[in-house]
Amino acid sequence: MQFDLLDLRLFVLAADEGSLTRAALRGHLSLAAASSRIKSLEAQSGHALFYREARGVRLTPPGEAFLHHARGVLRQVDQLRVDLQEYGGGLRGHVRVFANTTAVTDFLPEILPGFLSENSRINVDLQEKPNAEIARGVLDGRADIGIVAGQVDMLGLQAIHFSTDRLVLVTAHNHPFATQKTIAFADTLEEDAVGMNHRSTLQTFLAQVTEKLGKPLKLRIQLSSFDAMCRMIGAGVGVGIVPESAARRNQESMGLALIELTDAWSVRERYILVRDRAALPRYAQALIETLCAHYKPLTNQGEAT
Repeated sequence: MQFDLLDLRLFVLAADEGSLTRAALRGHLSLAAASSRIKSLEAQSGHALFYREARGVRLTPPGEAFLHHARGVLRQVDQLRVDLQEYGGGLRGHVRVFANTTAVTDFLPEILPGFLSENSRINVDLQEKPNAEIARGVLDGRADIGIVAGQVDMLGLQAIHFSTDRLVLVTAHNHPFATQKTIAFADTLEEDAVGMNHRSTLQTFLAQVTEKLGKPLKLRIQLSSFDAMCRMIGAGVGVGIVPESAARRNQESMGLALIELTDAWSVRERYILVRDRAALPRYAQALIETLCAHYKPLTNQGEAT
């Protein structure tokens, strides 16, 4: 099947408007021309894409599927146009990164400014995604690099280990749990909780854990960063599960106590996922090297001790 981009845009307009007449008007076509183009699409696909009704058109089930893919194709074409315009302005590279919540909100904001300063003609498109979608995005080419943590189906991709993360329970310094050295996550579920927003990979993961335990978190508030979580926890709003690096960064200033979790899942290995590292552009490889180099001193220190 070979589809004209104008036909795809017309189809999306018709689906959005529920009317071929209005779609033709917005597409600067006559109604006859628009109708002919839609019929050609249907002939190529082998399916009726619209129900023709007295008041307009309505998508058939094949039409719903066609719309999903048509939107995707048009998004990619629009992104291609933007990327090429950037290259015309002197850009030499564009790295697409899918990463989990901790990467996007905690350590990449610390690492990326230096990388971008040293590589002034490189752009980084960083998007927060669930772990499973990160691997799929790298596999199907939507992302050049993926950053995940914990137990993830890596779908046969190359996985580069670059650091180890630990989740800890964080409380205010005067909370009853603050005197404990270790605690099981299940023993914290009676407490009011401070969490990340529901779209974050960490909050999604904790929801899966609590579902298995048969007892939900008693969320008082959900926020968009670990630093904001720590501020709320220090103010006594509740307790929270936070990456150790973020908790230690805020421990003194916000009066926090850190308690080690006894759950095996609290220790999470971090990986960079790629389809083929050797085939990546040099600037994408440079970003991987920057990530690994940032944590190398910590790795060496751990090995020395």
